Amino acid sequence: MRADIIRRIIRAYDDPIVRAYCWARFWILRQRFLDEIGQYLPASGAVLDIGCGFGLFSLYYAATAPARFVRGLDLNTRRIAMARRAASRLAIENVAYEEGDARTFKGDGEVAAAYMLDIVHHIPPDTVAPLLRRLHACLAPGGILIVKDVDTRPAPKRWFTWALDKLMAPTTPVRYWSGDELDAALRAAGFEVRRHAMLDFLPYPHVIYIATRRP
Repeated sequence: MRADIIRRIIRAYDDPIVRAYCWARFWILRQRFLDEIGQYLPASGAVLDIGCGFGLFSLYYAATAPARFVRGLDLNTRRIAMARRAASRLAIENVAYEEGDARTFKGDGEVAAAYMLDIVHHIPPDTVAPLLRRLHACLAPGGILIVKDVDTRPAPKRWFTWALDKLMAPTTPVRYWSGDELDAALRAAGFEVRRHAMLDFLPYPHVIYIATRRP
């Protein structure tokens, strides 16, 4: 059933390049990883998708939990428009998209959970701390922020990931954070943090951070 949801999401985009991108993203973050991330998201309540892009993961997490309401935020006007169109075609009503910067998102204490999937290494390093502080303020006490990103070690996996990042988005800056570095940034923003590697047969140094706002 969930594989069928993924196929339907990919088919909801007309542009063949966007379809190929969505296929690649679901191949990299395939079912096992989607389940691993999804286990930390509440089955109901408001969830933020930070840097949602074309909306593929917010569509997935909305489709797999009808009582969950997912809000996707992204700075790219075109991607937000395509995400809205895909949601309409799929008749997924528990998802909404808006163009905007998460650092200025309003709604203190109203969000049950938020997630960023491969976002931190694509944004200017000096903006990460204020973004994490804003997300901490948005979460309800006990709320969870899931950050899936790329570690700096081992170096061969980092370079493989860098090459693929540049292939998929040549003009987008890339700056990977070490596990200790991003862990410290999350703690400085007020979170309690757990992290672990997400092992893969592909040469990606995946790491997931489960950051909780204290009750």
